[in-house]
Amino acid sequence: MSSSANAAGGGFVNGGISFWFAGDGLPAAREPLTGDASADVVIVGGGYTGLWTAYYLKKAAPFLRITVLEQKFCGYGASGRNGGWLYNGVAGRDRYARLHGHEAAVRLQRAMNDTVDEVIRVAAEEGIDADVHKGGVLEVARTPAQLARLREFHAHELAYGEQDRELYGARETAGRVRVADAVGSTWTPHGARLNPAKLVKGLAAAVEALGVTLHEATPVTEIRPGHAVTPYGTVRAPYVLRCTEGFTASLKGQRRTWLPMNSSMIATEPLTGAQWAALGWDGRETLGDMAHAYMYAQRTADDRIALGGRGVPYRFGSRTDNDGRTRREAVRALRDILVAFFPALAGVRIEHAWSGVLGVPRDWCATVTLDRTSGLGWAGGYVGSGVATANLAARTLADLVRLDSGQGGATPLTGLPWVGHKVRKWEPEPLRWLGVQGMYATYREADRREQAGHGARSSRLALLADRVAGRH
Repeated sequence: MSSSANAAGGGFVNGGISFWFAGDGLPAAREPLTGDASADVVIVGGGYTGLWTAYYLKKAAPFLRITVLEQKFCGYGASGRNGGWLYNGVAGRDRYARLHGHEAAVRLQRAMNDTVDEVIRVAAEEGIDADVHKGGVLEVARTPAQLARLREFHAHELAYGEQDRELYGARETAGRVRVADAVGSTWTPHGARLNPAKLVKGLAAAVEALGVTLHEATPVTEIRPGHAVTPYGTVRAPYVLRCTEGFTASLKGQRRTWLPMNSSMIATEPLTGAQWAALGWDGRETLGDMAHAYMYAQRTADDRIALGGRGVPYRFGSRTDNDGRTRREAVRALRDILVAFFPALAGVRIEHAWSGVLGVPRDWCATVTLDRTSGLGWAGGYVGSGVATANLAARTLADLVRLDSGQGGATPLTGLPWVGHKVRKWEPEPLRWLGVQGMYATYREADRREQAGHGARSSRLALLADRVAGRH
């Protein structure tokens, strides 16, 4: 780095799961399954969704025998690799408004707003120090077209009841974070920065302390009614809950259910006091933008910038990586975004890069379902908003299990519009690969044209990509 050489020197780490685990260390290994077993509830996946589901079920019904099966270790997937945005975004809200009415979508949004504080509350109650700082979410516009979208987005959020959201001009934006060329921003208090690996490790320990059985290094190859099948034995249970998000395609019969979308991140060296004085960012807000190929960033607890974007968005055949290793061109692209936002950091060293996958349904809607005839349940499809959404989805799934088993009644969560939502599968290959590659190439070209043209209208290319993708 000039850009490449800069990132490659000075102890640069590529992969190793994520920067978060590099700093906090990998968890001690838990024992794999050693033979056939039984439970009242078996949960497949040891990330946020699976662990939160186990947590709330066990807290509500301590007598339940709950087993969690994880293919690697708890937090190996997106839960240990994400950008650390605990915020109130939820995938599919507008579609749910069209399907179920505006007020139903408002209820979903209010539940998401409350979820940010719920995660913070439980972390404090369980003694989980996850470097949480509730500074809200700041999303900036850097072109006239982005500014027009920002204003429309801000008004849209107000219409869903978020009356504490604020709209800023260029001067007010610079008062929070000095992003080069920023012409406006919108800020919501419903967001926090955290260290995702510390959260998932602490949550796994809390769940285990409640008496939940956690088996790691235990890949589930097939889920069917009453059975979770692994190479080491089968766990039988009346309820089998799939909480596998971006790794769902590895299960038998699920290859086209959710697409594993790849996202990549970099982390800088710790910045100096003088560098932070030049940038501002004293409120430690999470930071995003209004580009079509958007970025996301946070100021970490040890004063680095961790910044992410799409990188290589999808691998043929719904494949996933092993250890988060990131292609050089993706690292270079993320560094270019960093310097475009903060030109004063042109000489800063990049110390870590990593990647991971998130789950994308064909209609880009997060869902929670329990099939009462089979006892099979699932939650996910968060499309990159999973740190908070996984908690709400898990509480919803736990309430559905308790309702179905007669241990509880209907709750406000079991009536949310995402419950039981059905969506068609993704196209077979090579259409799937061609579509995703073309979609993100189109978004990047749309951003380039908006940057060069200085017009206030969004590029028609982006609108076309949205329609083809099924996002609207």
